[in-house]
Amino acid sequence: MAAPVPEGPGAPAGSALLELVAVMDRLRSPGGCPWDARQTHTSLLRYLVEETYEVVDAVEGGDRDELREELGDLLLQVVFHARVAAEAPDGFDIDDVAAGIVAKLVRRHPHVFAGEAAAEDLQARWDAIKATEKARASVLDGVPLHLPALARADKVLGRLERAGLEQPAAPGPGADERAVGRDLLDLVRRARAAGVDPEAALRTTVRELEADARAREADGG
Repeated sequence: MAAPVPEGPGAPAGSALLELVAVMDRLRSPGGCPWDARQTHTSLLRYLVEETYEVVDAVEGGDRDELREELGDLLLQVVFHARVAAEAPDGFDIDDVAAGIVAKLVRRHPHVFAGEAAAEDLQARWDAIKATEKARASVLDGVPLHLPALARADKVLGRLERAGLEQPAAPGPGADERAVGRDLLDLVRRARAAGVDPEAALRTTVRELEADARAREADGG
């Protein structure tokens, strides 16, 4: 393994990341760990999803020590996938991953890095820049298909509202987090009583909403 990187108050920010990369290289290299060596992008997906939800749990639980640990586990997944990718003949490595996100952040924040005046609606400006990069045919392109139905519904509605294809609903009386949570739980109760899978029902309805929105886009709004 590479020599330990500097630690402590005087060490440059990110120094420990170099050691993590070196540890992963040792694990995947001959003489390393057989389990780590046989993992693939596909076999690692379950851990990526699990670690993501564990970060969510740590944030919601308010435990800073647990959050630090869970962020480390999630970071490991990023480094692991990058190390697997680096072994392919046309692969990429962790530096390519980091360089890509650095370039994206700089490009999408012209008000910070290019002297452009900050837009009144920074989210809309971000979406506009993203659209020119991706050359997408629809504002809904790129919404992950495998998001949980509720998260996907929120993502789709947000995209449509920003594009003017959906009017934001007015909040109902007492629509705070707890009230909305109770309403959602009541919907799940109703679905169970009716023998309906709430996840599948919402996913089907969101697909119908997307199809309608794409048709409106094709017709010019």
